[in-house]
Amino acid sequence: MSNSAVFESVAQALRNAELTQTAIAPIRPQLGAEQADVDSAYAVQEVNTQRALKEGRRLVGRKIGLTSKVVQAQLGVDQPDFGMLFADMAYGDGEVIPAGLLIQPKVEAEIALVINKDLTQKKHSYADIISATEYALPAIEVVDSRIENWKISLIDTVADNASSAAFVLGSRPVKLDQLDLVNCKMTMTRGDEVVSQGIGKACLANPLNAAVWLADEMVRRGRPLLAGDIILTGALGPMVIVQPGDEFKVEIEGFGSVVAAFAAE
Repeated sequence: MSNSAVFESVAQALRNAELTQTAIAPIRPQLGAEQADVDSAYAVQEVNTQRALKEGRRLVGRKIGLTSKVVQAQLGVDQPDFGMLFADMAYGDGEVIPAGLLIQPKVEAEIALVINKDLTQKKHSYADIISATEYALPAIEVVDSRIENWKISLIDTVADNASSAAFVLGSRPVKLDQLDLVNCKMTMTRGDEVVSQGIGKACLANPLNAAVWLADEMVRRGRPLLAGDIILTGALGPMVIVQPGDEFKVEIEGFGSVVAAFAAE
């Protein structure tokens, strides 16, 4: 079987898992086990991206994953990964996410950037990102692996759209010059219980580091970030398992708050 046929087959398996809410075994063996590399995994992701676009889904941004040095060390990598964000993955602040859509969801608190310029340079700087950022928002990413029991390697998660499933943006845009991206504190609560805490610098020492990496990587891979795109820059604290009926509130200093609510079964 040719590489392209393998990529198509794996991509279809992941898509079927998502549509049927039925997790599958890790896909790395299908990509050649030890021969599998991150480019092969991104090739699988790209198959499903192209399929989604042909189906009429609208690409609205990217998510950045693996921005924690601890998690990178666990997976044996030295850089983040990325996944695609489509308009039908977006939910409003406090809008209830329906039951039956997800397999084994978790949530994490992030800083979102919304850009107003195309980012097409081979190498970007902080200045490029800052000048291209229209505003920032607090965000909650809902991650959901299509791989059984979250038994993922880097190859599995990259092929699986970086384990992305949905996202919620806050509704009060804030300019970057009003924010401390490094020292802002984050608190996530479920009811009265604090379930995750963190700080801006937990995301690659500064969320702008993650954004610069993404801008460069997307140019290299032929899908540059465009005006209007959303960037989820990466988790500020530990992810939390979701149970039906849960409601999570994230507060980030300077950003305000955002709520992700999940329907009961």
